[in-house]
Amino acid sequence: MHRHIFKTLFLMAATMAFAAPALRAQVDDATRQLAHDIFKQLIEINTTDSVGNNTTAAEAMAKRLRDAGFPASDVVVAGPNPRKGNLVARLHGTGAYPPVLLIGHLDVVEARRSDWTTDPFQFIEKDGYFYGRGTQDMKSDDAIWVTEFIRLKREGYKPDRDLILALTSDEEGGKFNGVDWLVHNKRNLINAEFVLNSDGGGVDTEEGKPVIVSMDASEKLYADFQVTVTNPGGHSSLPVPDNAIYNLASALLRLSCHTFPVELNEVTRAYFERMASVETGQTAADMLAVLKSPADPAAVARLSEDPLQNATMRTTCVATRLEAGHANNALPQTARANINCRILPGHTREEIRQDLIRILADPKAEVRYVDDTGRVLDSAPSGQALPPVKLRPEVMNALEKVAAQMWPGTPVVPTMATGASDGVYTNAAGMPTFGISGVAIDMNDVRAHGRDERVRVESFYQGVDFYYRYLKALTSGN
Repeated sequence: MHRHIFKTLFLMAATMAFAAPALRAQVDDATRQLAHDIFKQLIEINTTDSVGNNTTAAEAMAKRLRDAGFPASDVVVAGPNPRKGNLVARLHGTGAYPPVLLIGHLDVVEARRSDWTTDPFQFIEKDGYFYGRGTQDMKSDDAIWVTEFIRLKREGYKPDRDLILALTSDEEGGKFNGVDWLVHNKRNLINAEFVLNSDGGGVDTEEGKPVIVSMDASEKLYADFQVTVTNPGGHSSLPVPDNAIYNLASALLRLSCHTFPVELNEVTRAYFERMASVETGQTAADMLAVLKSPADPAAVARLSEDPLQNATMRTTCVATRLEAGHANNALPQTARANINCRILPGHTREEIRQDLIRILADPKAEVRYVDDTGRVLDSAPSGQALPPVKLRPEVMNALEKVAAQMWPGTPVVPTMATGASDGVYTNAAGMPTFGISGVAIDMNDVRAHGRDERVRVESFYQGVDFYYRYLKALTSGN
């Protein structure tokens, strides 16, 4: 699930005209070739849940690391079954500080050849882009992680803490999420002071021009709910008001008219504070006004017109799937909808299920929870979305330093992802997680999970440059 799909912000380039163009990536030819070859190899290994094999990709990356001089004891592939292997590798440092864990998922969403103009599992370079399933989400970042580990190993670099890399399975779906499995089965391999997740944050661009560098320090809680309405049905020549489809539609209309309360946390307050200084006019004034206690209702209303700003301020729930009826000439006996919710930190899935019951306001509408494996349950988990992580100075200082070098004048802003990532597992395990990536993607060219997924060639190499600089800035003791 990619960072650019679920941003907490949507900024037009006109509001940030001062941002300078990105510098060409400072990557030597050998590193460029290495990164290219790893990226190509990963794209051409099918890691979909249906027919792919995550272990094949994990083993391929493990071999590259061992060939680069990593001892076998520091490169482990482990998982719950032969198809769902996860790679864990360690670059030893001086031990001056506790380890940092770097995570990325190897699995990708399904892709049909008939939907694409190119083969989604062939690495194609054309018109200044790399094409293939995973070029945005997120084999580009996986290739960068492996490249950096090899590069640092060959240099003999000794970070001031161990760097642990985990490339995992089933973030996009499936029953064997790799980070969750590692936390519960191989915690000793991945235990760290904090986590860098390259499936979050990033560089948003407009026609290649950098607009903002974001760092995800919080994320919402994902939940699906099934709403079912039933009645006896009957012959369609004898319509009655008590129709399952009508009743469901009325309930969903009430949901569409409902807005959850505005709630800001440490990260979203910091976001509005920083963005108010770079926005202009009414938008800047409204961002300051929502920080007041209580928030200015008029400012809230204006900002809420932007779906992404709205999602930054409140929990959201929306119907995403519908099914009803059993014959064209019969009244429906069952009508069913899936409601997808993204829940603010501090609230539980069960709390939102109870809210939905009240909002739908129909005793005939049964609201049940759908878990990650597709089971439909009478109640939802009681665990809350985790609170935002504290902004660690070493993480932010290194990010601001490297961003100033690579994208001068572009603001660095802490954000809350309005979706979910594997950070939900590492945060829950007590390892604060920060979404950071250096692969720039145009805001109007987000193709993750879609057809003809692609990334700019130079954006990929900028990502290689970025994380090399960032890891050095973070772990050099300077």
